[in-house]
Amino acid sequence: MNEPERRVALAFLAHPDDAEFLCTGTMMRLAERGWQLHIATAAPGDCGTATQNRWDISSIRTREATKAAALIGATYHCIDEKDGFVVYDKAALRKTYDLFRRIAPSLVFAHAAKDYMMDHEQASLLARAASFLYAGPNVSELPVLEGSATPYLYYCDPVEGIDPLGNPVQPTTYVDVTFQMEKKTEMLACHASQRDWLMAHHGMDEYTETMKRHMSMRGRQAGVAAAEAFVQHRGHAYPKNDLLAALFGSDGSILV
Repeated sequence: MNEPERRVALAFLAHPDDAEFLCTGTMMRLAERGWQLHIATAAPGDCGTATQNRWDISSIRTREATKAAALIGATYHCIDEKDGFVVYDKAALRKTYDLFRRIAPSLVFAHAAKDYMMDHEQASLLARAASFLYAGPNVSELPVLEGSATPYLYYCDPVEGIDPLGNPVQPTTYVDVTFQMEKKTEMLACHASQRDWLMAHHGMDEYTETMKRHMSMRGRQAGVAAAEAFVQHRGHAYPKNDLLAALFGSDGSILV
């Protein structure tokens, strides 16, 4: 399998801890093949609390995200939009283009285009826009790094594997993350503040167990103990071959 000459993966998602739920197992497997890893969020998680003010919780959650990313050798970034106010507009686009320009990813993980939360959908649009155009000379004042090109783009699984209307999402790609689950769980556990918030807001005290159940559900479909699932963006100008399936997994037609 021919991998891109520039092996840089970026997870561009809405909030701290989203990557740990959705794609860090696959990122670990990429790192084992020599890929450079970046995890970015649109917002710092400033509404993810029932007790802190927005400045204190933002500081706490971005530190947690930085700590979690470091466990797999990834660099954490935040473009500093606000929870509940992530929008596809000129200001957010400019920051996203600049981020992509600095990183020059050859593979991007984004939220599902249709997800349970609007921050996720808007962050998905930002990632899609930047992945398509970041290498264009005039879209940013920052220099174009050598090897910049339209990357592979994969949409992560929405929570519960369903769209906002409750319809099941059919993945195009499964990646076996059985042997990455211990580290993936350790990364998620770094986000201690979010566990407290979910207890207060959702009445849920199963932070890591929720993630494990979802990985097991997708794993059963792929015939392994645990899997992360994705839908590949294959529109005009994007790579059409399924890089992740070729490297690690199986395509979405394999259901057991």
